[in-house]
Amino acid sequence: MPNIPEADNFIEEFIVEDLKNGKHNGRIHTRFPPEPNGYLHIGHAKAIVINFEIAKKYGGKTNLRMDDTNPTTEETHFVTNIENDIRWLGYEWEGDTLYASDYFATLYEYGLRLIDKGLAYVDDSTPDEIEAQKGDIGIPGTNSPYRDRSIEENRDLFTRMKDGEFPDGSKVLRAKIDMAHPNLLLRDPVLYRIKHEDHHRTGDQWCIYPLYDFAHGQSDSVEGITHSLCSLEFRHHRDLYNWLIEALEIFPSRQIEFARMNVDYLITSKRRLKKLVEEGIVSGWDDPRMGTLAGMRRRGYPSLAIRNFCMRTGVTKRENQQEFGFLEHCVREVLNESANRYMAVLNPVKLVITNYPEGQTETFVTDNNPEDESQGTRELPFSREIWVEREDFRKEPQNRKYFRLAPGKDVRLKSAYIIHVDGHEEDEDGNVTQINCTYYPNSRSGEDTSGVKAKGTIHWVSVDTAIDVEVRQYENLFTDPTPMDHEGKDFLEFINPNSLTVIEAKGEPALAKAEAGQTFQFLRKGYFTVDPDSTEEKMVFNSTVGLKSSWKG
Repeated sequence: MPNIPEADNFIEEFIVEDLKNGKHNGRIHTRFPPEPNGYLHIGHAKAIVINFEIAKKYGGKTNLRMDDTNPTTEETHFVTNIENDIRWLGYEWEGDTLYASDYFATLYEYGLRLIDKGLAYVDDSTPDEIEAQKGDIGIPGTNSPYRDRSIEENRDLFTRMKDGEFPDGSKVLRAKIDMAHPNLLLRDPVLYRIKHEDHHRTGDQWCIYPLYDFAHGQSDSVEGITHSLCSLEFRHHRDLYNWLIEALEIFPSRQIEFARMNVDYLITSKRRLKKLVEEGIVSGWDDPRMGTLAGMRRRGYPSLAIRNFCMRTGVTKRENQQEFGFLEHCVREVLNESANRYMAVLNPVKLVITNYPEGQTETFVTDNNPEDESQGTRELPFSREIWVEREDFRKEPQNRKYFRLAPGKDVRLKSAYIIHVDGHEEDEDGNVTQINCTYYPNSRSGEDTSGVKAKGTIHWVSVDTAIDVEVRQYENLFTDPTPMDHEGKDFLEFINPNSLTVIEAKGEPALAKAEAGQTFQFLRKGYFTVDPDSTEEKMVFNSTVGLKSSWKG
């Protein structure tokens, strides 16, 4: 027997046990089966990482299968975005993308097989009647009046359902199990319903569609999935999953459940994410405030950070709520090593170096990334007038530990000269409109012979060459970390009205060449990512994460 990697969680313990017992001839095959009715979110990322990483660890494979059994809500562009998200996360599935709709003919035959075994029947009851028949916990259900139809009649009716003879909602196919079963899901569950709607892949070929519980496990079996890893909400579905495998005598996939991952301030419900989009609260599924993978990618979260976050939060059997600060910590960790350092002034005020010759310009050379020398250097244009941060100047310093701009203070301009603050100008309301300074000509960075000791260093941008930059600053979309956990309240009541602030800033000219998706550290301000809305006239940056962590570990 080849060396089997040691298990790190309870799912892997099951897999190691199966491998040691020689089950499935040592083959490991998982799958990720999203519904193509929306964008993937951070909760899906957890499932993706679990399925792909566990399969990879044990030499197995992972399928991507779209669970496209509801033509009402599914669209092809959702499929494309799901594929893009998974590849962005760093994973490639086995073969082509698969679809539950690939197996519609097989699933229909499975329905006939259950009928022929006396294990399924066509029911004319309404949805309300079927619900009432189910009974309740500790209260047995009641049989449908159509439960004892003959095999021949059921076969005939199911065939005519498929042929489009009956209207929507008039009939369903139900499994015949036990109307007193302690698991209510096994009280003759519905397997097929009639929907005269075109499907995004099969068109009008079918007007009956299998429900999730019938399509899911059977698709696993068709594909030879050895371990069907799904979230804890499907625990009660496992009994039906296994019953159908035994009744149909098909490949015995094994369902194992793990706890979903929830993250403070992020919604992991596609229905509610869709509501945010449809009501115009966000700009779309990829709005950087959303908990979708597309939104986080647009905001500038690296895929490695998402993978690290999912893996470091572990695989558990209990529902868990993760701190948003830890997600940001993982993002900051990656960006601190990978993001180049550039300068942008977010709240600009003009600073004039009065003893610097008018019309003169020069350039300074600075490292792109002190953490990575391979990123090289770039030139910074310098001139008599520069932009600095308004908050870097005080008319009167409040204490001795204030080392930035104030009358009489000496301050180093990053990669340039040391300047001395002489005074300032202000408007009639007392707002500072200009800071006046002089510079020490022999204090050039790297060649300083001035003997002046400047304790503070600030960033800046030359007025002559600065580019206009739009910066979109983000706070959490919700004011409450768990907006869906308040009984009697709609989650929309917790929308943060200040979740997006747009400001006009100034950036160094090299930023004009940046491409959508590139992330930079704006010195002393945080990490920012180029948004696809950027144009030649104006670059647009999304705030990704701040420099300092609020997460305590």
